[in-house]
Amino acid sequence: MASYRALDPGKIIATLEKLERRIRARFPQSGLAKLCGEIMETARMAAGKAELIARPDLRFRWLEGALIVAGLLLLGVIGANIDYRRNAENIYSVLQGIDSGFNIIVLVGAAVLFITRFEQMAKRAQALKQLHELRSLIHIVDMHQLTKDPSVVTQPGPATAASPENLLTPFELSRYLDYCSEMLSLTAKVAALYAQSSGDSVVIATVNDLEQLAANLSEKIWQKIGLLQRETAAVPILAKPTAVQG
Repeated sequence: MASYRALDPGKIIATLEKLERRIRARFPQSGLAKLCGEIMETARMAAGKAELIARPDLRFRWLEGALIVAGLLLLGVIGANIDYRRNAENIYSVLQGIDSGFNIIVLVGAAVLFITRFEQMAKRAQALKQLHELRSLIHIVDMHQLTKDPSVVTQPGPATAASPENLLTPFELSRYLDYCSEMLSLTAKVAALYAQSSGDSVVIATVNDLEQLAANLSEKIWQKIGLLQRETAAVPILAKPTAVQG
C-alpha cells in the first residue's frame, strides 16, 4: 500500500524521467532535455545519499560501543580494587575509587557525545554539499527561461545583432516555460529528500530556502505564461514566428 506520509524518491525519479521524454518529444534539439536529465541523475544520487544520511553510521557506532565497553572495564577494575572493609583507613580508598569511577563516566560520556556530534556534522556537510549543487541547478533552469520573453512572439519587432534567437510559437513557448516550472518544482522535491532524512536544523533551513527560491522563480515563469495567454487571446497568432524579434 502506498504511503502518503513521506516523499518517495522512486516517484520523483519516475516523474523526472517522464518529463525528460516529454521535453525531448517537443524540443528534440533543446538543451532543456539534457538539463532535465542532469536533474534526474542528481535525484538518483540524492535518493541513495539521503538514505545513507538517515541511517546511523556503523563506524561511529562501533567506536562509541568500544568506548563504553572500555569505560565499563575500567569501572570494573576500579571496583575490584576497592577495599570495602568498614574502617577509617579504607574510607579514603573508597572515596578515591568513587571519584575515579565518576571521572571515567564523565569522560566516556563526553567522548560519546563528541562522536555523535561529529557524525551529525559530517552528515550535515554531506547534505549541504548536495544541496549546493541543487541550488546551482535551480539557477541553471532559470537561465534557460530567462530570454523567453512572451512579447517577442506576440508582438515581434525588428531584431538587433544582439537579439536572442527565438523560433517558438506561442503554444511552444508556453510549453517550454511550463517545463521549466515543473523542473524547478521537482528539483525542490529532490532537495526535500535531505530534509526528510535529516533532523539537522541547518539542513532543514537550507532546504526551506531552496524551496522558496524555486517557488519564487516558478512564480516569475507563470507570470510570463499568464501574459502570453492574455496576449495570445487578444491577438491570435497562427504563423510560426521567424528569427526577427527584439
